[in-house]
Amino acid sequence: MTRLFGTDGVRGIANRDLTPEIALRLGRAAGHVLGGPGHRVVVGRDTRRSGRMLESALAAGLCSVGIEVRLVGHVPTPGLAWIAKTNGFSAGAVISASHNPAPDNGIKFFGSRGVKLDDALEDRIEERMAGEDALPRPTEGGIGLVGDERALVKGYEDALVRLAPRLDGARVVLDCANGATYRVAPSVFAAVGAEVVVIADQPDGLNINADCGSTYPERLRRTVVERTADVGFAFDGDGDRCVIADERGQLHDGDFVLALAARHFARRGKLEPRLVVGTVMTNGGMEATLARDGITLVRTQVGDRHVWEEMEKRGAQFGGEPSGHVIFREHSTTGDGILTALEVMSLARREARPISALAADVERWPQVLLNVRVARRREWREVRAFREEYERAKSELERSGGRINVRPSGTEPVLRILVEARAEAVASSTAQRLAALAQEVLA
Repeated sequence: MTRLFGTDGVRGIANRDLTPEIALRLGRAAGHVLGGPGHRVVVGRDTRRSGRMLESALAAGLCSVGIEVRLVGHVPTPGLAWIAKTNGFSAGAVISASHNPAPDNGIKFFGSRGVKLDDALEDRIEERMAGEDALPRPTEGGIGLVGDERALVKGYEDALVRLAPRLDGARVVLDCANGATYRVAPSVFAAVGAEVVVIADQPDGLNINADCGSTYPERLRRTVVERTADVGFAFDGDGDRCVIADERGQLHDGDFVLALAARHFARRGKLEPRLVVGTVMTNGGMEATLARDGITLVRTQVGDRHVWEEMEKRGAQFGGEPSGHVIFREHSTTGDGILTALEVMSLARREARPISALAADVERWPQVLLNVRVARRREWREVRAFREEYERAKSELERSGGRINVRPSGTEPVLRILVEARAEAVASSTAQRLAALAQEVLA
């Protein structure tokens, strides 16, 4: 049977793949595994139209096994993790499909430390869902209650303000992706003195991530240049990613943020241990940049949960992904787009250099990423024709210092093909060749 939990919770098209019935059963099973009667779970969501429907079903399931549920409404995913951790909740749940389009939605859980659940705990929840009829059904006073705690989001906002540098005189563009950051991000930047230009901050339930946000940053680039801003930041639908546009409108990703932070602290003798955690997607040029400063890059699987686990294991200060998920371990347990933006502003001010100049210090090798929609994406290693071509391409690239990574998405029906090479033409032709073959033999 296909595992319900993917790399980032449970995902699918709302009301078709991820139905209220599934959310109800998930709530019952998770509530039982995460503590049962006497425990409290906080639930938040992004701005999708389906969010309230799934929130109601999830809350009903949690209450039916005795959990007390508190709803906080629209909140960035890292804000929900912060609320769960700092307010004594046994767990938190966020209803969001992150950067995915509006028809999709998802449910992911955080433990009492604000950390995403590990595979073993998710497997226990799935097992309980299979035997859902055996779960307890308390009556009368044993049934959990649902309460409104939207004021807790203000606590998260205030915490970000306390961490932020003063930004008087800075003009900043914020693209809120018509998602969960649309209130918090502008409020935080205004509170620390920035002149804020906000775009994509009018969610209607259907326009989240639509031609805006971290996956569609062209409007951000244009707005930064048109408004002569110092910098622009694009978040994704749930606010755990951040993509940066410098004052010239050039884009920079999570690799740049990691290199900026690690090198800044290393030069001041404050990077201990002297390493950064990235993923298999991290650019080789960034790795080479770090190596020149004596900083090691440790790679993990894709997903900020895996990055966090490796950071904890090694005591790393910084970790993240090119997509813009960046974790500053001192302040957060998960990727936080608003926090990332504030840290970039802080580091740029300490370095007394514009973002474009800082980015010029970070080497970047040509990298091509293609997302191929194929039905058999999880079986790519089992199809001989594709496997043999992959091995042939991998061997050729490694001889010239390049690399290749093929993996099925855990949140979308696509096979992701990443090719990195010293020559852009080589990266592009190799990726295109593999993508065409995938469409032919994995359809």
